[in-house]
Amino acid sequence: MKLNIIVDGRSNAFNVPDSLLEEAVDFFQKLDSDMDRGWQMSRDWVDHPTPEQRCQIAADKILTAIETDNDKLLMLMAAYILRTLPGVTGINIDITGDMNETEIIMGHQDQRPLGPIFS
Repeated sequence: MKLNIIVDGRSNAFNVPDSLLEEAVDFFQKLDSDMDRGWQMSRDWVDHPTPEQRCQIAADKILTAIETDNDKLLMLMAAYILRTLPGVTGINIDITGDMNETEIIMGHQDQRPLGPIFS
């Protein structure tokens, strides 16, 4: 699966192996368990992060991974985002220090009518 990661206007598409979404289930469960206890999101404490907020948290970890050249963490967080929000195609990571401003980009699915269209 692909996840387009945008940082400071620069875009990179990361190919995340489908197998990683299954192989890292224990890691994802631990991450979710940690977030279930609440999370500091920039200036705000969030008691129960939504799936979108969880992906913003993971995106913040991606930013750290990029800054520290930690490819393993980057790939795990990208896989977490893909697993947490099916249909996500990209993430525009805020670099101003407010992870709440990180934008999640969802793909557009073509919708076709179930039957013939009569005019």
